[in-house]
Amino acid sequence: MAAITDNGQTQHWVEEAWRRTLAKTEWTNKRIGASFPHASPDGRYVLEEPYWWTAGFWPGMLWLLHEGGGDEAFRATAEACEEKLDAVLDGYDRLDHDLGFMWLLTSVANYKLNGSEVSRRRAFKAANYLAGRFNLQGRYIRAWNPWREGEDNSGYAIIDCAMNVNLLYWASRESGDPRYKHVAEAHMGTVLKHFIRPDGSVRHIVRFDPETGEVAEYIGGQGYGPESAWSRGTAWAVYGLALAYRHTGREEYANAAKQVAHFFLSQLPEDCVPHWDFRAPEETKHLRDSSAGACAACGLLLLGTLLPEAERDSYRIAGERILESLYVNYGSFDDPAEEGLILRGTSHYPERKNIDVPLIYGDYFFVEGLARLRGAKMIPWE
Repeated sequence: MAAITDNGQTQHWVEEAWRRTLAKTEWTNKRIGASFPHASPDGRYVLEEPYWWTAGFWPGMLWLLHEGGGDEAFRATAEACEEKLDAVLDGYDRLDHDLGFMWLLTSVANYKLNGSEVSRRRAFKAANYLAGRFNLQGRYIRAWNPWREGEDNSGYAIIDCAMNVNLLYWASRESGDPRYKHVAEAHMGTVLKHFIRPDGSVRHIVRFDPETGEVAEYIGGQGYGPESAWSRGTAWAVYGLALAYRHTGREEYANAAKQVAHFFLSQLPEDCVPHWDFRAPEETKHLRDSSAGACAACGLLLLGTLLPEAERDSYRIAGERILESLYVNYGSFDDPAEEGLILRGTSHYPERKNIDVPLIYGDYFFVEGLARLRGAKMIPWE
């Protein structure tokens, strides 16, 4: 493994990684264009339907790169992707809790960068749909809709939604209406109460009784089991709690973010990139999830700007080390046949889907981490 830097200055490697990311993405954009990639199992990103939950990450990545000096083709593709998502937003049936992933990284980003009023309206429409998924009795935002006829998952809440609620924080701030924020706060209170264990590990799915709001069971979801520690779920919590602290200033979010971050960092192997589940059986520990590392790094970098000065450096340096290891040890920049930027993501091990491949959200968070280190003025979640 290459040496990892240990000081707080923006390193030469960051600018080198940014230049190489721009060049590789220019090439990939020529093939993908206004489409919606998810995983790259054989060197080429498989393109999903616009309603798939990952639809925002490709255009979101393009907006970050465009702001950081990328060419106009990135903007054109990002805007075309956003327009294609209108059919999903107005069609309604395919909408679930992932409205934040989809419209923060497209419409909110476009509005922040360019003042697009059309994008602003799209984002508010998405925020209203997200707020409408709130279950008052359980104080949670419902996750999925039924996957098949007759199925009832109305009591499901998942840790991923700690990221999606940032659409509601944005809507409250932008409109001056606190109702959106109230929903976000209620959901995040449920995260603190039911998802974060005393040791800082994180549950993926909690099923509530949708009528009474009582906890019915814990479900492993994309982790190995109900009491395991799925690394990407841990990363969602690190970053989601850090963002909740940024939006509200509430110390309980900062304390929980630090608690989960300490667990995450304590479980990392030597190269700082996590196994897919920290409590998975030893025979699966060879599988990493680079996307979890990239997401957690963004949360750590954010904590490194928000916490009291005496605490900041340890979180910021940890985030930098993860990102540098992703670049040095997991980057595909020397492989022109690979469209993904970062290798060795694990999407859904229990279903054996997209294992040990680049994932578009891993690429996105890697780029966002670089953008943070370069001082980007626009981060969609904020």
